[in-house]
Amino acid sequence: MALGHYQQGTTGGPEHSPPKGGLGGWVPPEREASTAGGSRGALGFVPPEASRAGLGWPAGPLAGGPPGVALADAPAGLGGLGWPGTDRDSSADRGSRGVQVNGEGSGIGTAESAGDGGHRADPAGVPVPRGTAPAVVPEMARSQADTPIGRAAEAAIGVRGLADRQPWPRPPRCRIMTIANQKGGVGKTTTAVNLAASLAQHGSRVLVIDLDPQGNASTALDVEHRSGVSSVYDVLVDGRPLADIVRPAAEMPGLFCAPATIDLAGAEIELVPMVARELRLVKALRAYDSSQLDYVFVDCPPSLGLLTVNALVAAEEVLLPIQCEYYALEGVQQLLNTAELVRVNFNPGLHVSTVLLTMYDGRTRLAADVAEDVRAHFGGSVLRTIIPRSVRVSEAPSRGQSVITYDPGSSGAIAYTEAAKELAMQSAGTRQHG
Repeated sequence: MALGHYQQGTTGGPEHSPPKGGLGGWVPPEREASTAGGSRGALGFVPPEASRAGLGWPAGPLAGGPPGVALADAPAGLGGLGWPGTDRDSSADRGSRGVQVNGEGSGIGTAESAGDGGHRADPAGVPVPRGTAPAVVPEMARSQADTPIGRAAEAAIGVRGLADRQPWPRPPRCRIMTIANQKGGVGKTTTAVNLAASLAQHGSRVLVIDLDPQGNASTALDVEHRSGVSSVYDVLVDGRPLADIVRPAAEMPGLFCAPATIDLAGAEIELVPMVARELRLVKALRAYDSSQLDYVFVDCPPSLGLLTVNALVAAEEVLLPIQCEYYALEGVQQLLNTAELVRVNFNPGLHVSTVLLTMYDGRTRLAADVAEDVRAHFGGSVLRTIIPRSVRVSEAPSRGQSVITYDPGSSGAIAYTEAAKELAMQSAGTRQHG
């Protein structure tokens, strides 16, 4: 017997044999007369119309059972389990919206009472008493942004600056920041490029000076830096004006780059016999018209040689990226000692203004411990934003882009945008604390 198919109770047989419901359910003799109008099936005895309720049965005659399910000997208008054929109950007379599920199908709309005399007509035209309700699924209001694609698009709009109608605060004068850490692979170049790109996206004018002979910052900003091209080498060794080598970054209004070439690798040796070799870059910057700039980021090589010393002498602030691993902490003290020597002998205003935690892996306890130690040591200089590990950040330079333009919705782009915003809030004297 199929589920939902009801057969009439057995009327023949010995008089003393009590009728049985489905699944062997026994019906006592004294109730036999009262059950004469009922039916028996797989789920047991089905009572007459007046008591047909429970297990999903509405309390009254129904209509329009589910397609493909036959109800043998069932009264007209009987629905199936969960397939009532009525319109709405009396509480729905006020016209709430939803999806109504019945034997005729489902629709979205407002169910309203009809008819008179306390009865309503169902879609089949069978009078249905009040109190009989179909299954109704409420229609839920859903935001268009409340989807993975919507959230990614919203984040990308924010990264690109399209969501902010007002540009970020600009500093009262140009901030010159050296991004230094003698340990390699901690994110110096990545930080310089993406902070600069994000600030430029939000209305600032930024110059990136590439002091690393590898020229990775020049690659990420899509500025030509092959051997023989005018570069920072010509400024430091030959005394060429900085304005002669500055180039605009591709497709990034307000972002400029002083490129580095492989020739810069020999500058360390060539600078040794020169007088005031530590002051070569600062003199070039003083001669450069920076009145139209908001930020100058100097990307240093992973060393504490003359190139890094030139960068420390030229800047007022040090931005220190620290990878969230143990080895990254070992060399920090050496950099701080070098910065202190530069401050005492060449640049009294030099100070570590900003510390940025990079390559954070939230799955490891070590990353959390390093972040905690750095915050305990540097205090308020540590940005609230932490840069997570992101494949998109590594892929972007291969396309000649920053991650801000390569994949604005990625976790790396969003994190660097938040870090850049914190820098902008510092400029306005309204640094955010989380």
